[in-house]
Amino acid sequence: MIEAKNLQKSFGPIQAVRDVSFSAADGRITGLLGPNGAGKSTTLRMLYTVLKPDSGQALIDGHSVVAHPLKVRQSIGVLPHSAGLYPNLSARENIRYYAALHGLRGDALDTCVETLLMRLDIVDFADRRAKGFSHGQTTRVALARALVHEPRNILLDEPTTGLDVMATRKLRDLVRQLRDDGRCVLLSSHVMQEVAALCDDIVIINAGMVVAAGSPDQLRAQTGRDDLEDAFVHALGETEAS
Repeated sequence: MIEAKNLQKSFGPIQAVRDVSFSAADGRITGLLGPNGAGKSTTLRMLYTVLKPDSGQALIDGHSVVAHPLKVRQSIGVLPHSAGLYPNLSARENIRYYAALHGLRGDALDTCVETLLMRLDIVDFADRRAKGFSHGQTTRVALARALVHEPRNILLDEPTTGLDVMATRKLRDLVRQLRDDGRCVLLSSHVMQEVAALCDDIVIINAGMVVAAGSPDQLRAQTGRDDLEDAFVHALGETEAS
């Protein structure tokens, strides 16, 4: 489970996250939805311990991201907006390296890597260097790398950006499988169709604040709009008007 409580983060005079509170439950896909620059990526980076909050609290399975960052990292798998693969390593080598960093050795390491290569359709390019990968191939390897230690919490920063239709469908299917396995999945997006297709719960962020939250049906009811995209636009409009 992931919990954010009154998170705030500034960069000089720019207040990127003003006051963000929400929770993401196990066995559900929670979407952080908002326009570009809303504070989604900054919020995720605080949750996965890359940025320290100026104030507020973030908990992963009850562990504080500030007080117990190592415990947090053991229980999360992260797909950042920039995949950051080692370009001179092959797909297999990238995945093996991260598996070893998480303590896997011998047969357990080999089994983990081969399972992920199959699960994410990486076998055909497993032994090619990463610097020649397409965007979709890079995303699949980065996601495999994030899953090597069987984390209970998965954080995905705009995971389908730049993917073609077939790659997007495969990624969506995997995210649903993770949810069905009982994992807590938190993903950010600025694309309503993406969130509508995947998410059980939605948190709408604008100007560094949560402006609406709930299931798709709850958001429609809160805003009085039948269409989810209209509900999103209405929630943003109310924030800007205020």
